[in-house]
Amino acid sequence: MSTTATGWPRVIVHADMDAFYAAVEQLDDPSLRGKPLLIGPGSGRGVVLTASYEARPFGVGSAMPMQRARRLCPQALIVPPRFDRYQQISRIIMTTFGEFSPLVEPLSLDEAFLDMTGSERLLGPPETIGRRIKAAVHEATGGLTASLGVSGTKYVAKVASGFAKPDGLTCVPPDAARDWLAPLPVSSLWGAGAKTTARLQAAGYETIGQVAAAGLREIERTFGAMGRRFHALANARDERPVDGSHDAVSVGSERTLNADIHARRDIEEQLRLAAETVAQRLRRRSLVASGVRIKLKRSDFRVLTRQATLTAATDVAATLFKRADALLGEVGDRGPFRLVGLAAFGLERRAEQSQLSLVAEDSRARRLETALDRVADRFGRGAVMRATELTGDRGLGLAANLDFLDEEQGGG
Repeated sequence: MSTTATGWPRVIVHADMDAFYAAVEQLDDPSLRGKPLLIGPGSGRGVVLTASYEARPFGVGSAMPMQRARRLCPQALIVPPRFDRYQQISRIIMTTFGEFSPLVEPLSLDEAFLDMTGSERLLGPPETIGRRIKAAVHEATGGLTASLGVSGTKYVAKVASGFAKPDGLTCVPPDAARDWLAPLPVSSLWGAGAKTTARLQAAGYETIGQVAAAGLREIERTFGAMGRRFHALANARDERPVDGSHDAVSVGSERTLNADIHARRDIEEQLRLAAETVAQRLRRRSLVASGVRIKLKRSDFRVLTRQATLTAATDVAATLFKRADALLGEVGDRGPFRLVGLAAFGLERRAEQSQLSLVAEDSRARRLETALDRVADRFGRGAVMRATELTGDRGLGLAANLDFLDEEQGGG
């Protein structure tokens, strides 16, 4: 393998925005700066989406139940999420990354890999490249900070980006990566969740260095293919390329409600709202979907899902909702439900000629929906709404609304 000007086979950057949702809120509202924030529902139902760094010393973190977070940090301000704004800032960030490299692989709204191999002669050594990227993001967003990890593999770069948060830059030369990883806990292995970490510890592996030093056959006997992967990562081996052609696996919207629902019309209304959100996001990205999935979470937190393919790929909310409503009829569970969600999958790029195959009803619906898109672009979301939305929410309300992209990556 050829090497770069600095002797690195590859220069891989992992960029991760710091407390992204909270940082955007503090950017837009200076009165929130320096104060502990919890981004999420104010009702106590649902979870914390992001905690500001001012709240984290109290033990608060993402995915924590909001009720517990409020007990730990009662002085925190609860701020409802604004996903449209986060997506807008995310587009600025990803565009900025694209000015540095043609190979940018977004993982979520606020993090991405960049392959900077071969750019040292133009931009300087890896650490300088990292500083340039951080400065460009800070300027483009009007003050947001990113933490960066720079190394020769995706795995080491990702671990390094979390090493000195917030506003950190950690550069790990490839020839030092194995030793740098060695003292870290096995929970830092990519793919080692709580259960797998417990299994590794039960087998006698507490640190990444112990996994690296283990015999490959020994760890394979216990963990199979996963053990092989852990062994390679622990030895700083990771040949995966930065995939600049990465596309979303699915686009979805989930709503956690303030009150549980069981009436069919209430569930349908939430599915309709989710279908409209998903369809709009598909159109904005010039995507169409060939499948629909619904998700219902009962009051006892049991999750029910149903999915089906469509007769033709679409970006029309009316079509997505019609199929979702049919899936709802197949569920056979009356709830009550605390969360309702819809996702579109089987995504592909929308070709203009594909619209010629649309049935007249679908075509008419799309013309209406694209007209509403233009109204929203000009006057903001909420400028036009359904008559049913004017009658109130019958006490349901929203505890949290999570729009996500590429759910295999955990986007949100």
